[in-house]
Amino acid sequence: MFQSGGSHTRLGVNVDHVATVRQARGTRSPDPVEAAFLAEAGGCDGITIHLREDRRHIQERDLAILRRTVKTRLNLEMAATQEMVKTALDVKPDVATLVPERREELTTEGGLEVAMNMEYLKKVVRLLKDAEIGTSLFIDPDIEQVKASHRVGADIVEIHTGKFADAKTQEEAAREFDRIVNAAKVAHKLGMEVAAGHGLDYRNVKPVSDIPEVREVNIGHSIIGRAVLVGMERAVREMRMAMKGLP
Repeated sequence: MFQSGGSHTRLGVNVDHVATVRQARGTRSPDPVEAAFLAEAGGCDGITIHLREDRRHIQERDLAILRRTVKTRLNLEMAATQEMVKTALDVKPDVATLVPERREELTTEGGLEVAMNMEYLKKVVRLLKDAEIGTSLFIDPDIEQVKASHRVGADIVEIHTGKFADAKTQEEAAREFDRIVNAAKVAHKLGMEVAAGHGLDYRNVKPVSDIPEVREVNIGHSIIGRAVLVGMERAVREMRMAMKGLP
């Protein structure tokens, strides 16, 4: 589903936190739609948004406009609920990424429990695929979750990189990185595309983007934080450079 660019790894930019700033004041700006336009101008390969149950940042209005205006690829992160499946079927993003969701969390804290919910997730994946929407499951770097994702019919797995990004020691980081590599290899062998994301930033993105099986990294917070200081286009270009190991 993903095509290789100049380097083998594509960059998806999550613009949720532009909407977070907007919602803090309940005003019209900053607009995640404008942010997505500037991110594409900066050279990203896709736009990711998470329409949450509590609508804490992205709103239906944003999703509707982004579906019409995104020129690259629109990835909708969503809980596997009836409401969100209906929304995806109505809007038809290029990819729907099923993620776990709890109201009290600040951000998505872990991967989807696929192995324990296979029958239900099979139905959700089938509905999305019948509508020609690419299906991705956001999972921890766990071999059993990878295999379960394959069994429910997912096109893509996005591997949760949070524990790697948050590691306190080099030993812990190396251990978590190995888990990501092994999960990516198994997913690739099973015929699924592999993406990765969560907690990636300008300092730690390169080793993950260099994993041969990883075709895309999805990054939000660090790019939006940098964009506050230098602008969205430059922030995206700088992430591109970081992925290549260039200063």
